[in-house]
Amino acid sequence: MIEKQKIQGLVEEFIKGTGLFLVTVKINNGNRIIVLADKNEGITIDECAAIHRHIENGLDRETEDFELQVSSPGLDMPFVVIEQYIKNAGKKAEVVDNEGSKYIGKLKNVTTGGFELETEIKTKGRPIELKDISFNFEQIKSTRIILTIK
Repeated sequence: MIEKQKIQGLVEEFIKGTGLFLVTVKINNGNRIIVLADKNEGITIDECAAIHRHIENGLDRETEDFELQVSSPGLDMPFVVIEQYIKNAGKKAEVVDNEGSKYIGKLKNVTTGGFELETEIKTKGRPIELKDISFNFEQIKSTRIILTIK
């Protein structure tokens, strides 16, 4: 079976200094390899193809056959790495903490330790109030973008 660390190493080698970042690598028992990568401006099909070629050149199909897919994470996929938080700062997101409480607001002030979520507090008979809630990454079960169409 192809090792996850080998694929991660090949991807990291290729993306170094490009602005691209690795989100995740998954390998199932049938050597189906899924690589998710992105960048702040959004990854292109050509960049996915280039990563695909680099990985394929680093592996030997004669030794072990595999299926390889390289793409960006979908909009519905929860965040996996801090770079996804940085990329989506200023956008509307849904955060679920470890206790299962759900919060919706705008991602702000992302650091290596956590982030803030600007939420709207609605009180009957009063104007909408904005409140920043601070989160450490250890407190988070999942975070995902909420797609808004204007």
